[in-house]
Amino acid sequence: METNNFIEFKKERDLGAIISDTFKFIRENWKEYFSFIVRIIGPILLIGAAFLMFAVISYSGAAKGLLTLDQGDPSLFLKGFSGIFGWAFVMMIVWALVYTLLAEVSLYYVKSYINNNGVANFEEVKQNTYKNIWKFIGLGILSILLTLVGYVLCFLPSIYIIIVLFLGFPIMVFENKSVGDTISHCFKLIKGEWWNTFGVVIVLSLLVGILGIAFTIPQMIYQLISTGLFMNIEDPTAIIGLFDDPIYMALTFIAYFGKFLFYSITLIASAFIYFDLNEQKNFTGTFEKIDSLGETN
Repeated sequence: METNNFIEFKKERDLGAIISDTFKFIRENWKEYFSFIVRIIGPILLIGAAFLMFAVISYSGAAKGLLTLDQGDPSLFLKGFSGIFGWAFVMMIVWALVYTLLAEVSLYYVKSYINNNGVANFEEVKQNTYKNIWKFIGLGILSILLTLVGYVLCFLPSIYIIIVLFLGFPIMVFENKSVGDTISHCFKLIKGEWWNTFGVVIVLSLLVGILGIAFTIPQMIYQLISTGLFMNIEDPTAIIGLFDDPIYMALTFIAYFGKFLFYSITLIASAFIYFDLNEQKNFTGTFEKIDSLGETN
């Protein structure tokens, strides 16, 4: 039985409807939705935040070393750079895992919401998230490689590929396809609709970016105040020393969770975009409604 506030995903929508229904879905389900995220990937999220803090502190130390080391010893210079890039690589891996898990929880939440007529099942979402994590990681890695190939060939092909593969995670979730079949279906589903999808993704990205700035404003203001009033600007290590400030680190932590929060908007929107394109090409929702009417009669 459908809930009174059930939002139908399987239908065509224009840009305005996709954005408005995305926010409506989050507004009406945010408590349950975010509780699922915290309960399923909360520990990984905290580990990611801890790595972020430790990496920033380590980066500060390495950067100070580069500015103060004896230029006559090249080994120290190389050691400083290796420390910085080493932590950057670790953070890239940790964040990729965190965002992959967030994508899984978000889309499997939507799938459970649809299958259960507006009431997502926690155990179902949790099981699907853990069971399919390697498929998602494989799809993510392959998507990055294809984008890099497009970038090497020319910048424009990489843009085309990014928009096409934007549909990858929703296709894998809602159609339960393998990694290879998912990539293939991305190109098939977006055929003839690339520019429309591009427009929706750009508008969403700008909107999410603007909203995400709200979480970084306190960090930026504190940085400007601290740099202008409390630091000796003639000392090149002073600005880097800001990363040792516990208040600045706390604000960085808040900005991290804020950006993470708003990334959910893009993921929920990707489900609406997928169903819009799928309905245009396959009329899945329409056929299901016809079948349900026949069963009722």
